[in-house]
Amino acid sequence: MTRLKGNFIGGEWVWPGSGASFERTNPARPDELVSMAPCSSAADVDEAITHLAQHRHEWAATAPEKRADVLVAAADILAAQAEELAVELVREEGKTLAEARMEATRTPQNLRFFAGEALRMTGETFPTGDGSLVFTRRGPVGVVAAITPWNFPLNIPSRKLGPALAAGNAVVFKPSEITPLMGQRLVEALVQAGVPGGALALVHGHAEVGRAMVANDDVHAVTFTGSTAVGTAIHEVSGPEVRTQLEMGGKNALVVLDTSDLDRAVGIIAKGAFGLSGQACTGTSRVVVHEAVADELVRRLAEVAEAARVGNGLDDGVTFGPLANAAQVDKFQHYVDGAAAEGARLVTPGDERAEPAGGGYFVRPTIFRDVDPLSALAQEEIFSPVLAFITVGSYDEAVRVVNNTEYGLSAGLVTSDIGQAIRFADDVETGLVKVNQATNGMAMNAPFGGMKNSSTQTFKEQAGASMMTFYTTDKTVYFTP
Repeated sequence: MTRLKGNFIGGEWVWPGSGASFERTNPARPDELVSMAPCSSAADVDEAITHLAQHRHEWAATAPEKRADVLVAAADILAAQAEELAVELVREEGKTLAEARMEATRTPQNLRFFAGEALRMTGETFPTGDGSLVFTRRGPVGVVAAITPWNFPLNIPSRKLGPALAAGNAVVFKPSEITPLMGQRLVEALVQAGVPGGALALVHGHAEVGRAMVANDDVHAVTFTGSTAVGTAIHEVSGPEVRTQLEMGGKNALVVLDTSDLDRAVGIIAKGAFGLSGQACTGTSRVVVHEAVADELVRRLAEVAEAARVGNGLDDGVTFGPLANAAQVDKFQHYVDGAAAEGARLVTPGDERAEPAGGGYFVRPTIFRDVDPLSALAQEEIFSPVLAFITVGSYDEAVRVVNNTEYGLSAGLVTSDIGQAIRFADDVETGLVKVNQATNGMAMNAPFGGMKNSSTQTFKEQAGASMMTFYTTDKTVYFTP
């Protein structure tokens, strides 16, 4: 068991004065204690933000090449720890080792990419007729509150802290209470690399911590990834004067038509629906399939689901890890139990709960067909490996089904028809469009964000001009010699 160092406030690792703590256990072995973290209060948050507000200008005044060097150094530290981090990630979050290694490798790559943004904060000049000079100067927005989820506890925080720090901001960071150790590991690397205590704070805790961060008057921007319900609550608290970047839930669909390559479709769907045990906001939760190929596609996917080896992600041969906690299992079971009442037909074996040696929060990949497109199974984010097959008779009907949800994060199509692919990109109401690819996964140098209730649709995350615009402000300067 790892007892965390505490919160990182004012350049020091400290525990709350109350001494309160919470525990995180291994989701594959719930009797195994992984970490003990401080349970912070609003007072701890205010202390952290006050220090950042007082000292943030020091980091902002640091030369951009120096800020870039610090992020590269942090990336080097994390890269050297990649295997150790991957093992800790499996034990804390529940991924398979292969999935954890991918995240541990991607995180330092993110920081190296964002290091370059420190050197790309350029302005513009504008012509005038009176001999004066008009130009813009770009600088940091101020104190940024970053609130991140548990399903990618290294990758997603690095996509927020990296660009925020590159731009010269100070950041107060709340990792998920499910993955506090991964939050500490990321901050440790940044601090060791040279990020000062006046530019970075880490505060562990539950919802009270997040509420206090968002409500603090010294916070100038909030970046959040998580559920739509929590994102909506954040937006209500932050108000119009604080810029927000909210990436939230999804109910992502993969479309398979009667002309689609079924061999290709099976692999794409399996990766999108069952990878990460279905715990990804961009994961495939609906398959919208043409009636002519529905039976065959369902049969093939059922074989893939039944072949999954469920177990502890550190065990050899395991391809499917546990859900994150008991609440995730209860949510999974709620939707599985309700599906039959909605008229859906279970395709995979009826014992959806799995019981590998050692217990744990294990479920099996679960497939339903004949799903009503307006049912809860087809409309609500479940965040687990439950796949709903919806049968349609045409491309136009498929698009209507894809778009008929409150979400608009990701959608995919399997096709060899270039014209159809372009038409699909135009027709679907999602921020990500995947053709012959799984709905999850994205390039680190491409913008990420959704539409409708999947996002605030204000600033994109991960890459692109919109990302750095979120973390910076610009001033228009008029100068007459």
